[in-house]
Amino acid sequence: MHIVLVEDNQSLRKGIAYRLEDDGHAVDQLEDGEEADGFLRQVDCDLVILDINLPGRDGLDVLRALRDRGDPRPVILLTARSSTEDRVLGLDAGADDYLVKPFAMDELAARVRALSRRRDVAPRRTVTLGPLTLDVETPQLLATEGPVNVPRRELAVLVTLAEAAGTTVSKERLLDRIYGTGSETDDKVVEVYVSRLRKRLASYGVEIRVHRGIGYALVIEGP
Repeated sequence: MHIVLVEDNQSLRKGIAYRLEDDGHAVDQLEDGEEADGFLRQVDCDLVILDINLPGRDGLDVLRALRDRGDPRPVILLTARSSTEDRVLGLDAGADDYLVKPFAMDELAARVRALSRRRDVAPRRTVTLGPLTLDVETPQLLATEGPVNVPRRELAVLVTLAEAAGTTVSKERLLDRIYGTGSETDDKVVEVYVSRLRKRLASYGVEIRVHRGIGYALVIEGP
């Protein structure tokens, strides 16, 4: 999943991010409520982990703004407040779950998995790529004979390109999707993933076209 993590405690934020990334998720890390509100208005993700006490703007205000504009993305609130009243306040603001600090990373990981399973009950979004079907939610690539074995990071590239519907996607945007916004990973790794993915897709008539200096676009060959 693509997760946005908003927490102003740097050591806790990095600890959470490392655990989530180890579990196979891409994580965007933010530390300011005002910044988070603007970011969530522009960037899609699968889950938000949101601290209540944030500089710039309170986490509950960020959550209310999210729900006021009809955004259904699941949100886990993080807080040091443990009273029943505070829990009710957070859930009434639109939180899907609530975790009181300090907490075990294993518990957070379990909450994330639970929300992921709940999301999987909803109808899945799929994209047809010639003879292939890309399940955007899982994600998983399917051929008529069954699933196509594609590593997780390559799938992240494919989902991003498929969602762009033939338009060119920059290398920076692909890197953000793979590793999360603000990653210090060299963008040359994108070339490696794209190269491997092109080889896997070639026999199905699905091409990743390179626009040098601009980015990549997905092209489906005609019958």
